Amino acid sequence: MVWRSDMISQMVMLGLLIFSVLSWWIILKKIITFQRVARESHFFIDAFRKSSKLSEVQALCPQLKYSPLPGIFLSGYKELNAQIKVTSQRQKTVEFESEGGPRYAVQSMLGLQRALQRAAVAELSILEHSLSWLATTASVTPFVGLLGTVMGIIHAFSGLGMEKATTIQAVAPGISAALVATAAGLFAAIPAVIFYNHFVGKIKIFSAEMDDFSMEFLNLIERNFT
Repeated sequence: MVWRSDMISQMVMLGLLIFSVLSWWIILKKIITFQRVARESHFFIDAFRKSSKLSEVQALCPQLKYSPLPGIFLSGYKELNAQIKVTSQRQKTVEFESEGGPRYAVQSMLGLQRALQRAAVAELSILEHSLSWLATTASVTPFVGLLGTVMGIIHAFSGLGMEKATTIQAVAPGISAALVATAAGLFAAIPAVIFYNHFVGKIKIFSAEMDDFSMEFLNLIERNFT
């Protein structure tokens, strides 16, 4: 039926095929990636809570490439070290002894919070990468398929006008071939809508985990460095 359709309809079908293939590639990639994100995030949280030194957690971060939590931790850890170094070089250094040795007071908890927020936004952008293609596929492909159907019906009726006798057998093949474009558009759009909403829900969960970890990190710093 596609072969019997006009060139415009065939180009529409080719475009829908490209949309569908790329969408399924993104869907499969995101499924695998989000599974790894969930697994590594759980592992990182356990390691962070069990560790007695921030340096031990820092050494673990390069091994976790998918979870957003190590990136947030490294940003906060970097800001913490920068504040401690600046503080230790000034006359008004707040330094006191503890069981584990000297500790330094951070200059600004607000600055540390901003560093964590910037890192969270960057990590969230990475998680949302390629989702715009699924949203575009979900919203555009039904209309593209409808365009192919309309053009196919126009082509079918224009050819029918040249015939002397008008019968349903003469027009049915062209219309059926034109309707394939609408079906193809829905075939590309429906999975994109389902998995886009699924991934958005997953990202909301990951975002909540990032917020919880940021609060936990700030509480830890406030207890030990202020």
